Amino acid sequence: MIRVAIVGASGYTGAEAIDILLKHPQAKLTYATGQTETGHIADIFGQFRGRCDIVLEHLDIEKLKKLADVALCCLPHKVSMDVIPSILSTGVKVVDLSADYRIKDPAVYEAAYKHKHMDLANLSTAVYGLCELYRDEIKTAKLIANPGCFPTGAALAMAPLLKNKLIDPTDIIVNSVSGVTGAGKAPNANFHFPNMNDNLFAYGIGTHRHNPEIEQTASDLAGTKATVLFQPHVGCFDRGILSSVYMKPTASITSEEVLKLFQDFYKNERFVQVIKTAPMLKHVAHTNYCQVFPAVVKGKVVVFSAIDNMVKGASGQAIQNMNIMFGIDESTGLI
Repeated sequence: MIRVAIVGASGYTGAEAIDILLKHPQAKLTYATGQTETGHIADIFGQFRGRCDIVLEHLDIEKLKKLADVALCCLPHKVSMDVIPSILSTGVKVVDLSADYRIKDPAVYEAAYKHKHMDLANLSTAVYGLCELYRDEIKTAKLIANPGCFPTGAALAMAPLLKNKLIDPTDIIVNSVSGVTGAGKAPNANFHFPNMNDNLFAYGIGTHRHNPEIEQTASDLAGTKATVLFQPHVGCFDRGILSSVYMKPTASITSEEVLKLFQDFYKNERFVQVIKTAPMLKHVAHTNYCQVFPAVVKGKVVVFSAIDNMVKGASGQAIQNMNIMFGIDESTGLI
């Protein structure tokens, strides 16, 4: 039985991770902390009343060491790097859901997050946890940088084409719409119900912090520097991300050929479903699946991907990473 700690369990990703762990046959939640809220989890998230007796405490590294084999770190960006070195020093493995260890170049991280990176030693050894693309590295990792929600959907839509050098890596547009949970639990005037209801808007125009993460993965897959124009939007629904990715092919290709490419590339992947029609968010909600549909339109390759931002885009992928790290079937607890 894998003993799991959640550090920062009072936020949305922490709650989602608890919900998954309650159904996981080979892992057990043994310790949990809150960042700003402490106390019985059911007093913070009523859905756990009668299902979970965990009490959120202030972080005690020595207690965590005694009670956990792995920590899911659900703290905000800039905060995780202050805590994770101490956790790793105890021998406990870490899956970090913040952005603090995703971007390998500290200068790029600092430009995107307006904060100096304070843990360069662990940054250099962290493994990017996009399970379908970096599984072999994840197996032996001590620290996993769980991917961002937008980058997950975008990378899975681009990977077969970039790996096979079938598109121009300098001419990629990713247009994504997310549910409001992507903004986190902290109150924000833009996401206040009277503004959000019956609304849809773009944000982070040219400045969104996930853009360098998307470009880093695209560059790694292409084997050369990639340039991505990423534009996020938020819509009046709770969860999910629908991405439309537009790419310029390097040679003539048909819809049938690109569909076959995706089917072959993902044929052994449990959580990527290549479908023959445009995906819908309702078909992936509350699951760890990514549904992708590729097509060729007016000489462009267009790929649509749909994920649940709270599951495959966050806590579900973290559990999938944990399963791989501990050598058990990666779908355990997720289907």
